[in-house]
Amino acid sequence: MPVHADYRPAPVFFDLGPDFADAVEAARFPKADLRFRNQRAAAEVGLDGLSEAEWIAAFGRFEPLPGQPGPLAMRYHGHQFRHYNPDLGDGRGFLAAQMWETPQATAARRGARPRLLDLGTKGSGQTPWSRGGDGRLTLKGGVREVLAAAMLEALGVPTSRAFSLIETGEALERGDEPSPTRSAVLARLSHSHIRFGTFQRAAYLGRVDQIEALIEHVRSLYHPQVAAGDAPGLLRAVVEASARLTARWIAAGFVHGVLNTDNLNVTGESFDYGPWRFLPSYQPGFTAAYFDQTGLYAFARQPEAVFWNLTQLAGCLKLVAEVEPLTDALNGFGPAYIRELRAAFLMRFGVLSLGEAADQRLVDTALALLREGGEGLRWEPLFFDWFGGFASAARALSGPRAKLYQGEAFDAFRFALMAHEPDRIERLEHPMFAAREPEEMLIDEVEAIWAAIDAADDWAPFRAKLARLEAARLAWAFTA
Repeated sequence: MPVHADYRPAPVFFDLGPDFADAVEAARFPKADLRFRNQRAAAEVGLDGLSEAEWIAAFGRFEPLPGQPGPLAMRYHGHQFRHYNPDLGDGRGFLAAQMWETPQATAARRGARPRLLDLGTKGSGQTPWSRGGDGRLTLKGGVREVLAAAMLEALGVPTSRAFSLIETGEALERGDEPSPTRSAVLARLSHSHIRFGTFQRAAYLGRVDQIEALIEHVRSLYHPQVAAGDAPGLLRAVVEASARLTARWIAAGFVHGVLNTDNLNVTGESFDYGPWRFLPSYQPGFTAAYFDQTGLYAFARQPEAVFWNLTQLAGCLKLVAEVEPLTDALNGFGPAYIRELRAAFLMRFGVLSLGEAADQRLVDTALALLREGGEGLRWEPLFFDWFGGFASAARALSGPRAKLYQGEAFDAFRFALMAHEPDRIERLEHPMFAAREPEEMLIDEVEAIWAAIDAADDWAPFRAKLARLEAARLAWAFTA
């Protein structure tokens, strides 16, 4: 299989040994229709030169890429809605490959060192951890993940990226959507698939040796600034990354849906989001999952949920470290989250920092305005209308929400925003900012995109949405 000269396989998770994963085989599917291919992501790992037939062989049949030993179903445990489950693991996916990003990709993100990237799957068949499930993914689920990942990336949220979506020709029975429904297999590119739950499994088994092996593996590959053997230092790095991720979710108006400990990873990237939603308007209690009856993972409770999960990770590290430094590392989450939330709101408004007090005032007044605006002032349009700060005043005050920008809450927001200088004001020259409405990802549009596929096999709305999201990504020019 021809690959780019900069393709550099690095299947290092495989070196941890059989205690951490099981060798598996992908399911054999009746057909393989390529529905989505992330060519930009493929270029970052040297796989952009694959022909369509080669792509399908790699991501529809999962024939091993050069230098890759074959798929592994990763072992882990987890708290699901705060109930411990020792019967988890990759039940419908596996780690297909690992490779270093190309030098060009490192340079593009202004990185000092290349990142190790994983290709993981969803819907690739049964594994020893399937627990009676069919190991499959609905095509609708695959479409939703492609859309969510593209939106999150455009909004500067650290996230895994949908790499490939192939329709596989099976009729699946599901209890939560009309059945039979179409099937698919997804591949995603992520910085790591090592979960908090990976540590939990080792701790549950009382395997200090596994905890120590994981610490060194994660430290050396993902947090090299941490000294060897420094478990509290590693926890501190994961706390910082998780605080940044959570703050970016809040600024993006994103609700993950299922913030279990097996759905958070050591690099602080969005992945394995379930029935996700983006906020239509500021609703702190907004939930994404119909089964989240108590609102445990509601929008405004996401920082609490992430912190709770971090405490479970810290509990695992007690096997090899003293409690006090681990507690100190955990206690860094609150200050880090507040700091990162200020930075995320500045990023969303496209303005520069003026210091903690002024930056916090902008966050507070923006939330107050969104709260007062209710359903009439949607979350995303506020950031769109006022991107670049007061440089967008004429645009915002002549736009479709002009009547909402008045009153005491708006005056407080306006004065807070006026104090901040624009960051890279030239971004306002992008044609996107001439539009009256921003790109959003509300549930009605997602359902309409799926309805076109389901009813008429019409993929045009899906492709058009992805094209607009790519234009938005370039216009915002955020960095995750």
